[in-house]
Parts: sequence; structure tokens; C-alpha cells
Amino acid sequence: PQVRNAFRPRTVRELIEAFHHAHHAPDIGVIVLTGEGDKAFCSGGDQKVRGSEGGYRDEEGVQHLNVLDLQMQIRRLPKPVIAMVAGYAIGGGHVLHLVCDLTIAADNARFGQTGPRVGSFDAGLGAGLMARTVGLKKAKEIWLLCRQYDAAEALEMGLVNAVVPLVELEEETLRWCRQILRHSPTALRVIKAGFNADTDGLAGIQELAGNATALFYMSGEGQEGRDAFLEKREPDFSKFPRRP
Repeated sequence: PQVRNAFRPRTVRELIEAFHHAHHAPDIGVIVLTGEGDKAFCSGGDQKVRGSEGGYRDEEGVQHLNVLDLQMQIRRLPKPVIAMVAGYAIGGGHVLHLVCDLTIAADNARFGQTGPRVGSFDAGLGAGLMARTVGLKKAKEIWLLCRQYDAAEALEMGLVNAVVPLVELEEETLRWCRQILRHSPTALRVIKAGFNADTDGLAGIQELAGNATALFYMSGEGQEGRDAFLEKREPDFSKFPRRP
């Protein structure tokens, strides 16, 4: 929190491990990403450890851009991820909330990009997904001017889903989580994959197709093929309708 929750390679590595655990934990249905304290969600990469060889230095001096792995991990998680934003969501921290499925902001939240000001940019999800979220002209404004926007402005442009007083932020976020947890987990994972399929190209389509395969494995038709193979007989698919 003393550096507004700026990330270093170790920070990102620990987040990747935490998301991996949440992905595979059967008792977790929704994930909330937030910052320590109420002054900042995340202020992006820590410029103090930014090197000259393409990344941010870890404890051994090796340079990484592993936040890109974290971005894709969040999008490919089969569970909804909610960004709970208090204070600054700037630079790489702004992109982190953007790649989450939903964003709930406190009234003290501030959003913006600083990349061109500090010799950096995110020309992937930070540009493309931003344009799809707020529109091309507004996305260009955010990146080219490096302005900051308050929570009300972010809500108006569709950058966040809701704005609440800071003291109500956690309870409102939990309220959204509880509502989501009442819904079908399979429907949630497939619709999330569907939203991301076009922007993620063939990798996104593969994620959506993988979910379709899993659903088919659960069906009697899919299980007939498996059982026939194991029982060394011809499968009988005649009992399954050819739907129009």
C-alpha cells in the first residue's frame, strides 16, 4: 500500500498462484480482486524495478512482464472475477480491473492510463478491450491524453458497473457475489467464455469449445460413445434425436 499497490514480478507471481488455487477450489464460485487499503486498487507496474531489457526486475534481477500472463489467466478462469476498486486504478492497475468480468467502484476511485507519459503502453487488452468497453474514441482519449477520471465519469462511460460510498464497497461487492452464487455454475462459465471468445481469437474459441466438450461428456449421447468403446461394442446412437 505504501506504493499504491504497484506490482512487481513477485506480486504478480503470488496473484497467479492465488488465482490458480481459486480456479481449482470446488468451494469457490466467485473471485474478488482488490487492493490493500482504500487509497489504491493498483497503480500499475512499480517503475522503481523497471529494467532496460523489456520488463520488471525480480529478486534475482531477471526481468519479466508476467502481468500479461495474469491478465489472460483472469479472462480464462471459469468463474466470475469482480474487481473491487477503491482509490487509484492507474496504468497496469487500470488494465487489471478492465480484464475482470465486473467492476464495483468506491466513490473515491480514480481511473486512467499513464503509459505514454512514462514510456510504456499496453497495445493488447489494454487497448483493444478498452475500446470495446468504452468505445474507440474514448479509449484513444484515455490513452493519448493520460487523464484521470473519477468514479462517476467511469460509470457514465461504462468502465465500471456500479459506484457506491467507500464504506459500503465491501458489502455491495459481497451482495453481488451472493447473487451470482445462486446461479448455475455451468451457465456462468460458458457465458463468460462466450463473451471472451471473439476478442481472444482462436484461443478464446478453444476455451468456449472446451466448455462445450465438457457439457457433451455429461450427456447420455457422449457417454454412450465412451461406454461402447470400453465394452468393445458398436455404439447405438439411434436413441438420440437429430434435433432441427
